[in-house]
Amino acid sequence: MPRFSKPDEGSWTAHYPDLGTGTVDYEDCISPQFYEAERKAIFKRAWLNVGRVEDVPRNGSYFTKEIEVANASILVVRDQQGQVRAFYNICRHRGNKLVWNDFPREETSGNCRQFTCKYHAWRYSLAGDLTFIQQEEEFFDVDKSKYGLVPVHCDVWAGFIFVNLSKEPTESLRDFLRPMVTSLEGYPFERMTERYDFAADINCNWKLFIDAFQEYYHVPALHSQEATPAARPKIKGFEAPHYQIDGPHRMVSTASSPRHLWPPDYQYPIEIATRSGLFGPWDKPDLGDYSGVNPGKVDQWAADNFQIFPNLEILIWESGWYLTYRFWPTSATSHRFEGSLYFAPAKTASERIAQESAVVMFKEFALQDAGTLVGTQQGLESRASKGDFPLNDQELLVRHFHKSVGDWVDDYQRTLAGV
Repeated sequence: MPRFSKPDEGSWTAHYPDLGTGTVDYEDCISPQFYEAERKAIFKRAWLNVGRVEDVPRNGSYFTKEIEVANASILVVRDQQGQVRAFYNICRHRGNKLVWNDFPREETSGNCRQFTCKYHAWRYSLAGDLTFIQQEEEFFDVDKSKYGLVPVHCDVWAGFIFVNLSKEPTESLRDFLRPMVTSLEGYPFERMTERYDFAADINCNWKLFIDAFQEYYHVPALHSQEATPAARPKIKGFEAPHYQIDGPHRMVSTASSPRHLWPPDYQYPIEIATRSGLFGPWDKPDLGDYSGVNPGKVDQWAADNFQIFPNLEILIWESGWYLTYRFWPTSATSHRFEGSLYFAPAKTASERIAQESAVVMFKEFALQDAGTLVGTQQGLESRASKGDFPLNDQELLVRHFHKSVGDWVDDYQRTLAGV
């Protein structure tokens, strides 16, 4: 996919004529029927990120992931040979959930040598083989080799663990990610092991929150509090300098001079005290040379937001850290949002304080983005504007995302119809 640099008098959208410039129908965010379609067409067919290799740091480490939109609980484990595997979290005897602690619907993690069902004590190896049946002589010619855990397609890219719930994926993980995403393999994700996790249940369609991170047209209005009173009059508008599309995936780059170079009256006292803020710690760690970021060669590059279809975003900051967002649908009008911030391990107290300052600023920023979403959902459900929403040139990725979702649903339905 070629890169484009927007001319002084031109249009990003013009580079992708298949997207058109007409209004967008947001019925895909309010229709229960469409939600049922995208559950099968997307979340049971696409590669889904469920964690990172740091979540299974040694042989025997495991975690569970509840994927409600696909009616599935997944067990991810590093086996005795060091391979990362995934299985449906279900015992083959009577269908009991295999791995859970106090509450079956809550995710859990740990380390073990085998998995034992709480109900009737059937046991499974880390490779998913059924190794023990309680009172096996009571059964009728059960062949244990046929009753191992049901495997889930699992692969790892750049330390990110993906699963695919289809019987047979139509393409490998690497082919699915495409060059725009796989170019990030040179980034030192593995060195960012200091991690902060957040989650929230939000009463809006999953796509609405993703839309909030696909354009920066909203920044001057919604995030004005991120600027000091002295800086606000200078913020008349914001436009990202680079957009890119590759298959169903998208990315956008932003530009800004380093925060510590801003005039002192443009910085909050807490930023000066901690040498950190929304853009991350001011003192960049030594991560060596890496590639894949800033594909548009943007001057004063600040960050890249890589949006991996359907529900993962990786936002990489020039200042030497990154964060991920995941959006898990729970109904047509609700989803679970997960945010994780990753830093190189702090070596001093001041470095730790700088990281925690960035975390606090992130939470404020995310709350501002989430704060409008319930109202957006309610407004859309009124159908007052009859699905007739105009998007501007900066909202190119919003347009592309909804088209990609629709294309996946249409393709699936054509397949079912044998067309």
